[in-house]
Amino acid sequence: METSEFDIADYLDSNEMIAEYLNTVLEEGNDAEIVTAIGHIAKAIGMTKIAEETGMSRPSLYKALSKGSKPQFSTIMKVLKAVGGQIHINPLIA
Repeated sequence: METSEFDIADYLDSNEMIAEYLNTVLEEGNDAEIVTAIGHIAKAIGMTKIAEETGMSRPSLYKALSKGSKPQFSTIMKVLKAVGGQIHINPLIA
């Protein structure tokens, strides 16, 4: 029996799924997991499309969103905008 590696990008096929995934990672993950999640979302939408919308090259995107990378905040904001996302701040309830 042959198996294939699980790739979350294969399941991020709607804006709702993308938003739910990213919100979960933002709530529960650390900074590295958030960068990785944004990379999964970019892959699901298409790196070429994201590259065009951000003005970045595909290799730069792959490098910035790869595991262990530490992209600049401006890069994260460009990619979030390109994938149709935005950041909202809600007060924490103590």
